[in-house]
Amino acid sequence: MDYYQGVVVDYLRADRAVFVNTECCIQLNAGPGPDKGGTYWYCDAVAIDFRNHEIFLCETSYAEKLGALIERLRKWSASWEGVCTALVRDCKVPENWPIRPWLFVPQRSVESLAECLQQLKSADGSAIFRPRITSLESVQPWKFHDWNHQDKDTDKSEVPESMRS
Repeated sequence: MDYYQGVVVDYLRADRAVFVNTECCIQLNAGPGPDKGGTYWYCDAVAIDFRNHEIFLCETSYAEKLGALIERLRKWSASWEGVCTALVRDCKVPENWPIRPWLFVPQRSVESLAECLQQLKSADGSAIFRPRITSLESVQPWKFHDWNHQDKDTDKSEVPESMRS
């Protein structure tokens, strides 16, 4: 885990209604483990928000171009139904709760990331998933209460207008 992943995980855990599984293995094919073949990813963190009944696949990047993050999102989008099925099957999350990527990136990268995400569409042109984007600058430890922050304490909806629902 790199430094910023730790900062993001601390931020997520500071909300007592959110439970976090770090380095969570998302394995498309059922089996005893990812080393037995098949497609799988280790997600930086899976956050389960019991207050809002949502599940987040959290990824953190402070890279300049975000190439690795965008490639991961492309692969997830190509297998989104399988990703969701794997989380329900293996992590026992409620199947009727929405599952969304939650991306933590530098503020300077938010707009370009949103533009790249617009290209990830299903065959009918609809969005495959509706990500949440939060700047790394807004999750610094001095910006929230570490014992019980909630969404209103820091702006987690820093998604450009074109990405909002």
